[in-house]
Amino acid sequence: MSSGNIIKFIRTEGNNVLMKVLFICNQNENRSKTAEELFKDRFETKSAGLYNKKPVTKSQLEWADVIIVMEDLQRKELAKRFPDLYLGKRIISLDVPDIYRYGQDSLKSMLKSKIKALA
Repeated sequence: MSSGNIIKFIRTEGNNVLMKVLFICNQNENRSKTAEELFKDRFETKSAGLYNKKPVTKSQLEWADVIIVMEDLQRKELAKRFPDLYLGKRIISLDVPDIYRYGQDSLKSMLKSKIKALA
């Protein structure tokens, strides 16, 4: 799916239910974990990794209204691991390289900018 207009999905029509956003990166140590914390006041957030000891699960993907990956390779990996779910989910890549530490100011700035650009 194209990365446009994620913000339109923040609230369901007629009530104030927060959109469920699952952030995914490789290890769930830096990028996705930072995004989970950074946006928890705007969305209901969770984060997961693809190549860690407890990789993302089918139930986590089912929970999410939108899945945000940090790189296109992660989107491709989700398609391989969960082909049926993949087709029915909004999956957006932010193109955030794996060069940041958890909570790093420049990572936070980039994440805010990328999410704002989706509005």
